[in-house]
Amino acid sequence: EAERKLTAFHEAGHAVVARSLPKSDPVHQITIIPRGRAGGFTMTLPTEDRYYATKGSMREQIIHLLGGRVAEQLTLEDISTGASNDIQRATDIAREMVTKYGFGEKLGPVNYSSSDEVFLGKDFTSKQAYSEETANEIDEEVKAIVEEAYDAAITILEEHIDQLRAVAEGLLEIETLDGDQFRALFDGEKTPK
Repeated sequence: EAERKLTAFHEAGHAVVARSLPKSDPVHQITIIPRGRAGGFTMTLPTEDRYYATKGSMREQIIHLLGGRVAEQLTLEDISTGASNDIQRATDIAREMVTKYGFGEKLGPVNYSSSDEVFLGKDFTSKQAYSEETANEIDEEVKAIVEEAYDAAITILEEHIDQLRAVAEGLLEIETLDGDQFRALFDGEKTPK
């Protein structure tokens, strides 16, 4: 039961953050029914085809990914290992923003990623094409992006704590919410069954 509650707040955190971000895709479904190694999931679906990602949309994606961890921290006064994949994905996006897309504030529009294909064992034989000083600057920028996104997720969930609790309680009651049920809970209506 403790894990169900943790999963409910974690997934509700993702959903409430997604709903609160202007560039985020709408929430399509949330569930606390385990799937593979995941305790649950929150699915957002785009309303139109996109061929490019913007700096703003990538930033919002990171905030959305961190919403689950932040929800645990704010409501359960503890955090779990359940957010490890979210943190990895958020870090990967931030690193791509800095190294691949030139979105870094300090490093600017320079590509620091390797364009070579990765083959088995390549990590042991390849060398990075930049200095240790630049590697440290990349790490600092990536960390700053993720920490700023974490703070943004805290602000969003503190402002929407009632919606967070309502969505988590809805998940504990019926385990899976579709987009309409989620929006009803977010807007303060009763959960349709």
